[in-house]
Amino acid sequence: MDPRPILLLTQYDGGRFAGWQRQPVARTVQGEMETVLTRLCGTHVPAVGAGRTDAGVHAHGQGVGVRVPAKWTPESLRRAMNALLPDDIWVASAHRMTEDFHPRRSATERRYGYLVGTDEGAWSPFRRRYEWAVRHPLDEAALHEEAGCLMGEHTFRAFAVAHTAPVDDHHRCIIEHAAWVQRDGGWVFQVAANRFLHHMVRFLVGTMIDVAQGRRPRGTMARLLIAPDNAGTSAPAPAHGLSLRHVVYPASCYAVEA
Repeated sequence: MDPRPILLLTQYDGGRFAGWQRQPVARTVQGEMETVLTRLCGTHVPAVGAGRTDAGVHAHGQGVGVRVPAKWTPESLRRAMNALLPDDIWVASAHRMTEDFHPRRSATERRYGYLVGTDEGAWSPFRRRYEWAVRHPLDEAALHEEAGCLMGEHTFRAFAVAHTAPVDDHHRCIIEHAAWVQRDGGWVFQVAANRFLHHMVRFLVGTMIDVAQGRRPRGTMARLLIAPDNAGTSAPAPAHGLSLRHVVYPASCYAVEA
């Protein structure tokens, strides 16, 4: 086996998957990738993701770490996998990594994007698969105000599914970037952090949209950041509008090719 792992930067349409993590019966991204890797390598090869995206969530840049026999170069593995993977998964690039690389623990930042559609065209079947079409106008100032208070380190118990983290988890995350950006036909919420909790981005978006539509008062996000649980949080936004855009790794994790 190659002593150095390979990083596969992977894209997938999450619509027909029960999430990233392998399950006994349901179709998952990890399961499909490991099936192909086993076929190529003649033995089971674990595919370890940088994050466990939920059912219906997409990825433009999921980091997937694998260890394969030495005959495989990053590019030859990428090409072989793309020839066998189903059409809703694609390996965009592959990189040889250092021995101590781990796709989850080595990541310093994860970036997500959530698409919200506000025009009539958002109800088109070609857009509804990837964005949340909302019927009522959004208050732009409220969106910016609520997102702005997320910056920095906070406890996000109010924005996570209860009892999904270890009992001793502090639920603290460092938000490096959080902003609503206007685009043709609607908005995209861009958020980057060192870690994310289960359903966290969807809870954030669902609550901010409620504020921007006047169903909740301004300042709601700031109040929830000090809440002990998620009892006062809005329902999470639909999964199909969310995508894992990018995973950041330090330059020292990438192996120097001879």
